[in-house]
Amino acid sequence: MTHALVVNTGSSSVKLALCDASGRRLWQEQRSWGLPQADSGGQQLAELLEQWLSPLLAALEPLPQLVIHRIVHGGAHFSAPTLLSPQVLAELANLVPLAPLHNGPALEAITWLEGRLEGSSIQQWACFDTAFHASLSEAASTYAIPAPWRQQGLRRFGFHGLNHQHVGETVAAREPDIRRLISCQLGAGCSLCAIEIDPQGQPLSVDTTMGFTPLEGLVMASRSGSVDPGLLLHLLRQGIGVSELDTALNRQSGLLGLSELSGDMRELRLQAGEGHRGAQLAIAVFRHRLLQGIGAMAASLGGVQAIALSGGIGEHDDALATELEQALTWLPGLRWLRVAADEEGLMVRLIAKSCVTSRRTGQRLA
Repeated sequence: MTHALVVNTGSSSVKLALCDASGRRLWQEQRSWGLPQADSGGQQLAELLEQWLSPLLAALEPLPQLVIHRIVHGGAHFSAPTLLSPQVLAELANLVPLAPLHNGPALEAITWLEGRLEGSSIQQWACFDTAFHASLSEAASTYAIPAPWRQQGLRRFGFHGLNHQHVGETVAAREPDIRRLISCQLGAGCSLCAIEIDPQGQPLSVDTTMGFTPLEGLVMASRSGSVDPGLLLHLLRQGIGVSELDTALNRQSGLLGLSELSGDMRELRLQAGEGHRGAQLAIAVFRHRLLQGIGAMAASLGGVQAIALSGGIGEHDDALATELEQALTWLPGLRWLRVAADEEGLMVRLIAKSCVTSRRTGQRLA
């Protein structure tokens, strides 16, 4: 592999990056397509790809050997870089309800590209955000629910694993004495990961805030994060439908629902400074839940040496960084780091490594 085009379809944007085999970007671009509506997200994305990606593909020279996609939910089966086939795509389609803001748009992009790449030798591959968390212990991954439910595979998977792994590897290279790290992925989606780093610099996920779906855990742009299940049962008994509940929790909650204004932290900071009560409340709840989560991750690690902030909010919100540092002075000797997100580079390196391993062993990749 000499070049790969990475397509990272997120819940509010699409990132494109042309990378060499080491994951180094030759160029990158990003476009926002907003928070998709339940019945129009696919159409919005298809229009963006047609207007933006189609001319880029026509102009690429040399053509990439691979197209690599980020898939948020890989379920129990997909935990390694995977060549996309009709059978794999059918299995991934079944996982869309578990990550509706991500898996659906990613499959839309894959299908769109299939039509454009037909007849070429370019392969499409996927890497999975759940894969890094395959190391979670039974205690960390198991819900306290009835055995028949657990036997269906209802468990905690964790997400944002690609960037949490990148953060762990980056911190290991920068600060080789760090062994216990909390990675904070803070953007449109937010999660924490408790990471142990071994003496060889390999990061291992031991706990995380997201669970069966990317809805659990911290407050996010439009997602509620964790909510008392009893509250949801109460709403169901009142007659709210499952579809309405899904839309409300995934698209109308979080910072947007709290502020009744916006899910964008930059806008909320500006409005909070002008006295907007909803914006102030949204920031306060976001920060409170984030501090709770950091405390929980520190407990899972048995102490923490460093906290790394990543993602759009984590990398750029100086006010939040200051607030967190001031609130966590009770954690002794804590190092604060900021790590630019790089899911794209990590995906290329993972697939390059897998290809080398498969050639050495004569095995086919799953």
